[in-house]
Amino acid sequence: MGFNEWIGHNWIALIQTGTLAGGLLFTGVAVLLDARARRVGNLIQLTQQHRDLWERLYIQPELARILDPAADPARSPVTAEEEMFVIFLVLHLSNTYYATRAGFIHKLHGLRKDIERFFSLPIPRAVWEKVKDLQDESFVRFVERSFADTDQSHGHESTTGSLKMNNVQGDAH
Repeated sequence: MGFNEWIGHNWIALIQTGTLAGGLLFTGVAVLLDARARRVGNLIQLTQQHRDLWERLYIQPELARILDPAADPARSPVTAEEEMFVIFLVLHLSNTYYATRAGFIHKLHGLRKDIERFFSLPIPRAVWEKVKDLQDESFVRFVERSFADTDQSHGHESTTGSLKMNNVQGDAH
């Protein structure tokens, strides 16, 4: 049986196979492009939430003390508004952490530095210490790993004690 004869008998199967392969290729490309678009959409939404949260500092000047490195929560306790703002930021950070871990957004460069800087401030650190027990263990390790080196380099004992956080699997980097 020659090639031409084989094509004469199997041309329908050949067209069906080619159509199926082309359809699968097209579907694969569409899924890839959709995943990229969703990541961008997720990042835009996360940025919007971030901006909305930080905009409150300008709308509510009484929250300015949150960013004051000289604030003393022991002398002047954290207000309900300050605590709520920091809790909202912790929830936002938690969403970012899990979205990154799940691959819904790409790793955000500078996130650890932002965490380090924010939680090195007295009011955010005081609120964090109060609410961290309500957070998932892997998220707490991620946050505290971000500021553990800062505490040790400034001569403070890390709030995480002697946690071995370098070998934690599944944490966002």
